[in-house]
Amino acid sequence: MPPPERRHLAQWLRRARKQLAPSGRLSEVALLLSRKDGGSPEWHAERLRAILEGHVVPTLDEVTALDSLVARPRNIPASVAEPPSLF
Repeated sequence: MPPPERRHLAQWLRRARKQLAPSGRLSEVALLLSRKDGGSPEWHAERLRAILEGHVVPTLDEVTALDSLVARPRNIPASVAEPPSLF
């Protein structure tokens, strides 16, 4: 059984692979990362592929950035999405 930190990384990798599986999604995320962090989209795409294949361990910043880009938006009830009128 892997140590707890590796177990969490393995779970994160499975989830990230699923989220980036649709055609073009990895390229889209690489483009967004290049706009945000600089560098070329190709470099980011190669880095993401290396992470997803398990060749490179992602940094905490990379995990956070990737999660923020691929996380599905939560359904917010209309009553919460719109603040009540003050008048």
